[in-house]
Amino acid sequence: MASMANVGNVDRAIRIIVGLLIAVWAITAGNFWWILGVALIATGVFRFCGLYRILGINTCKVS
Repeated sequence: MASMANVGNVDRAIRIIVGLLIAVWAITAGNFWWILGVALIATGVFRFCGLYRILGINTCKVS
């Protein structure tokens, strides 16, 4: 799995924190932005972002 990782530690932490904030806000506000929050959390947890792959971006130091 490390070879597929393209999300670094700082990027990962930011994604998880922002994802949690968006998800909690959206659920309490009763809108559908929680989907974005869940997507950010998932990319942080799994350390893989499909958009990063398409754009050729890699913030992960692991080779």
